[in-house]
Amino acid sequence: MADNEQKAMQLIAEAEKKLNSSKSFFGSLFGGGSNKVEEAVECYQRAANMFKMAKKWSQAGSAFCEAANLHAKAGSRHDAATNYVDASNCYKKTDPNEAVNCLLKAIDIYTDMGRFTMAAKHHQSIAEMYENEANDLQRAVQHYEQAADYFKGEESTSSANKCMLKVAQYAAQLEDYEKAIQIYEQVAGSCLDSSLLKYSAKEYFFRAALCHLSVDLLNAQHAMEKYAQQYPAFQDSREYKLVKVLCEHLEEQNVDGFTEAVKEYDSISRLDQWYTTILLRIKKQANDNPDLR
Repeated sequence: MADNEQKAMQLIAEAEKKLNSSKSFFGSLFGGGSNKVEEAVECYQRAANMFKMAKKWSQAGSAFCEAANLHAKAGSRHDAATNYVDASNCYKKTDPNEAVNCLLKAIDIYTDMGRFTMAAKHHQSIAEMYENEANDLQRAVQHYEQAADYFKGEESTSSANKCMLKVAQYAAQLEDYEKAIQIYEQVAGSCLDSSLLKYSAKEYFFRAALCHLSVDLLNAQHAMEKYAQQYPAFQDSREYKLVKVLCEHLEEQNVDGFTEAVKEYDSISRLDQWYTTILLRIKKQANDNPDLR
């Protein structure tokens, strides 16, 4: 480990030496400047890999960044973007903010080159970092939306939908139910256009219906009628039946019945954290405002 770190430090010193000599009067006079820069880039890249072997992630990230900056100055944009992504992967282990900064630099290059699918994938990676490491859902939502936007522009509908479903999931958690409903209904609609994806529509209609219930009982009942018209098979699903029963219990202000119906459903089909959170909110509203219809 220490041996790799030492080699990496030597390579960094060598790279700096080459850069300094490329800037010297004689270096520029004899036209060897650009060769020296290429050699310095190679030293930085090798140093970065040595640091990786030594598990010195911040130093590895920094060395990849140096290589990327030199590539960018030399006009090798694709190589610069690749090294910024390499740097981000190293920083991800120690400094998520720096990892995000490196990916943003790569995204700038890719969008400038018209490589929108690559840019979308990196926005997705940033969203995942905000989601997992930084636990900043609002920023995660912004980057998932940007990724979806680029994917749509490149006709990658399934990748765009995947990102939009994440946006809907977090929008609902952040109590922006209107936004979540809009996305779930839109994705369910696009699933109905495909014979392969049709079955997935019931999950998105179910999620949309629960978001409606979080806002207004009457709206939820109207939405359920609309979903049943759009997708008649939805009426035979356990999800549809659960929402109908929940609506009845809420109308009768029967909180115990509501709890029992959820328990019964959960005993057969496990409800994940998202569903549990939304259902608990609906139940709390029913408890706090018993006369709310």
